[in-house]
Amino acid sequence: MAEAGARPGFPWLLTVLLIPALGLLIGLGVWQSQRLAWKTDLIARAEAAAAQPPALLADVLASPDPEFRRALVLCRGLPTAPFVELRSIQDGAPGFRLISACMPEGLGQTFLVDRGFVPESVSDRPRVAPSTLPLSLTVELRRTPPPGAMTPAPEGTRFYGRDNAAMARALGATTPPSEFTLFALVSPNPEWEALVASAPPAAFSNNHLGYALTWFGLALALAGVYVALLIRRLRGRA
Repeated sequence: MAEAGARPGFPWLLTVLLIPALGLLIGLGVWQSQRLAWKTDLIARAEAAAAQPPALLADVLASPDPEFRRALVLCRGLPTAPFVELRSIQDGAPGFRLISACMPEGLGQTFLVDRGFVPESVSDRPRVAPSTLPLSLTVELRRTPPPGAMTPAPEGTRFYGRDNAAMARALGATTPPSEFTLFALVSPNPEWEALVASAPPAAFSNNHLGYALTWFGLALALAGVYVALLIRRLRGRA
């Protein structure tokens, strides 16, 4: 006769395996819920920033949240400045983005300016020559996170990830670059039609609610299967 406290037939091994599996699924659901809140806030900030008119770069930087804001910046010699190339894709077509350094007067800091996208089929490049001619440009500010560990190393002046520090060094900048990249909204080389000035689209996909419901649903289904199996096992033993 079995002891009363032993609960004959209880699936201990299954229970031990179930607990971490449920914890993982619920944890993934909570993480996606947090990502949903972050993405919703990001979209709201981007839309609010896009609705504001351009302001001087110094004023934009002094605002509580400069990202996605449009700014007016004066860069000397930008049309003929040295540049590095960033491997990129735009509208499904491969190509390169040309990036130069700019030190706006009065700010004392280097900014990297994304001058625009050039299709891979175009081999020509803008000429490079010393110049101090001022150029007023409308730009959009975007924070630039460091590239991932799997990003290939640069090959000379050709980069495969937005490593602002390395790009600034390659361009001979004398001060550390800003965390913000300035995306030109108007081409600094209008005479060269191959260069398309643009900022990455601010339309973000927001599928985190669906992902969260999927993980929570899997956790609920797993718990339901466990309960059904447990009831069947205990009834069979009875």
